[in-house]
Amino acid sequence: MELRDILGILKKGKWFLIILPIAAMLTSGIVSYFLITPIYKSSTTLMVGKTYAGENGPLLQYNDILTANQLVKTYSQIAKSRTVAEKIIEQEKLDITPEAFSAKINVEPVRDTQLISISIEDASPDKAARLANISGQVFMKKVVEVMKLDNVNIVDPAVPAPAPVKPNKKMNILLAGVIGLMAAVGLVFLLEFLDQTIKTNEDINRYLELPVLGVIPKIDA
Repeated sequence: MELRDILGILKKGKWFLIILPIAAMLTSGIVSYFLITPIYKSSTTLMVGKTYAGENGPLLQYNDILTANQLVKTYSQIAKSRTVAEKIIEQEKLDITPEAFSAKINVEPVRDTQLISISIEDASPDKAARLANISGQVFMKKVVEVMKLDNVNIVDPAVPAPAPVKPNKKMNILLAGVIGLMAAVGLVFLLEFLDQTIKTNEDINRYLELPVLGVIPKIDA
């Protein structure tokens, strides 16, 4: 099949190439703007410091325990722990399982720093910010309880996000348009493949391998 043939097939199915992408984009827009619940994300940032509290004052130097990165990674796992999730659920009286809450929270050490970011996603921006701040506070208490260290401080408290992070409406619409166009191209070529009727002189040569001896002109009545 030559390029001319491909262009001819696409030209015949031009309405599919126009209508399907537009329909897909309209559908995606309606779903993204009116049906999908917006999700907001708020984050609090904490810093792992070097102050160690015990009954008799400072116990150990920072480097005597772990390197900064190792300690931050350890603390990140504590923040993600089931006991921390259960404490937050109990404190806030949330109707949610620890596993479901863990799916809402994201704890990440900031690379090459002593910072930890705790993020919460929720349909309410105010609730997301409140839970992020409470998560940070519960985590700090858990560090003191488990590690016997009081070396975590809040750098930036979470605030309500002004705009949702999900869904990405523009990206969804653009992606729907691309998928719709691809589907339209596939449909056009499928219909052409299934259509075995002879319409042109080229079809006679292609399917029957016979020469065209003459053409009867179309006469308008």
